[in-house]
Amino acid sequence: MTTPSPSVRHRSRILAAFAATALLTTAACGGGSDPSAKSEGAAELALAVQGTPPSFEITQLNGGQSAYIWSSLYDTLLYTDNQGRIQPNAAESYAYSEDRRTLTLELRKGMTFSSGAPVDAAAVKASLDRLLRTPGPNQFAMTAVETIEAPDADTVVIGLERPDGSLLSNLSYLNGVIADPATMTRPEAAADPVGSGPYTLDKGATVTGSTYVLKKRADHWNAAAYPFETVKVRVMTDRSAVTNALQAGELNAGSVDFTQLQPLKDKGMRITSVKATAVASLILADRAGEVAEPLGDVRVRKAINMAFDRTKLAETFLRGSGQPTAQVFNPKGGGAHDPGLDEAHPHDTAAAKKLLADAGYPDGFPVTMPSLAVTKAFEPTIAQSLADIGVKVNWTPLPPQQQAAALSSKKYPMYFILDGLAGDAVTSTLFFSTRSQRNPFGSTDPELTKLIDAANKAADPAAAGEAYRKVNAFAVDNGWFSPVFYIGTTWVTGEGVVYLGDGSSTYSQIRAFGTGG
Repeated sequence: MTTPSPSVRHRSRILAAFAATALLTTAACGGGSDPSAKSEGAAELALAVQGTPPSFEITQLNGGQSAYIWSSLYDTLLYTDNQGRIQPNAAESYAYSEDRRTLTLELRKGMTFSSGAPVDAAAVKASLDRLLRTPGPNQFAMTAVETIEAPDADTVVIGLERPDGSLLSNLSYLNGVIADPATMTRPEAAADPVGSGPYTLDKGATVTGSTYVLKKRADHWNAAAYPFETVKVRVMTDRSAVTNALQAGELNAGSVDFTQLQPLKDKGMRITSVKATAVASLILADRAGEVAEPLGDVRVRKAINMAFDRTKLAETFLRGSGQPTAQVFNPKGGGAHDPGLDEAHPHDTAAAKKLLADAGYPDGFPVTMPSLAVTKAFEPTIAQSLADIGVKVNWTPLPPQQQAAALSSKKYPMYFILDGLAGDAVTSTLFFSTRSQRNPFGSTDPELTKLIDAANKAADPAAAGEAYRKVNAFAVDNGWFSPVFYIGTTWVTGEGVVYLGDGSSTYSQIRAFGTGG
């Protein structure tokens, strides 16, 4: 048997670690099933994920692969389809006021929770209020929300302190879930929630932390959009075990490492590769130099960007299932991505050293960075690239349960992280909001604020895309981050199952799978 090279073994560990944590504008109407989903095929979707859901309580939901489960249990107000377009969902229409500070949503009539209770505006308001006022990993995305009103049983009105271009996307995912007000605050909501989604959790067949079995609701308003009668989600941390289960027919959907594709191809299984589903970045968070003074100089941040041979690193670690990048925006997520920006800071060790010297650091400087489970396999290479220009990294191990709090603090002036890709507006909020984990020092800049305000106010998608492109250019030109490469995902599906995504939307949703083929 051939032994994989060290780089291949490293990449397998990298992708396994990422999957375990992974983590995503005017009036509209309609919102039926995805036209690319077929009605013939497998009756059961048997899917492998690598991370155990931390909780199903709505304020603690995880945007990673556990979303395949919770997004089946809860309706969201809106829906991001497989082409990355915002569509109506539980809200059959929505409209902004002219100043984009008021969003009015009209709910579908006749929706019910799995308990039989009606889904009305009061229930939606209760869910949104809880998401707005309860501390949790996604609360920062609600910072622009000022008021939530339910003027009648079918209408919800969200008042904003300022225009927020990410609001619609957020309402289509983590911040748009609808829970039963009668049960959502109970302790059991974490493991056995009551939602209005197309599936319910089969508690008798579910083994928490191992297997989650979902049964389709025949009475769901959008049942036709969900072709699988049963969805069985298995938590499998060993990627070789996923490959074996696919070969044995125990699974009919799962993401696998490129080194394990051939036997699955030989069985005639369908292979779908998405070039970019996550971005690996060095977050240069301390842009004012509060903890690490050198980072307050843009020349230092540019030097760090020039330390990385992105093309070589992408080839070494990803072997074709990803691509180098110097930007954090999704290449298929809208108009922000600009291929020309990838040439802004070319790899040049000598030029990087000169920039450091010009900034007053001819001998470089030391920096402490957290060592994370998801980035451990990268860390020797990242450290060596930085050492080559004189930046000496001291890694401090950080347990997973401490990660969120530590990265949100000002303890670490820079850190390496993997983030799932999303649309332009959500990406902007994630990386630039002063309350986001990716901006723990609350960095602001008058020019950037002006650019983001313009993007948030843009009603036309083309205008918004151009505005976010300027935001992206500012971040690259000023070295706010040092992205290295995009990581792709390879999906394998069995007979009767089709993966429908192309990277335009990287949200984990059951509607990314259809039947047919």
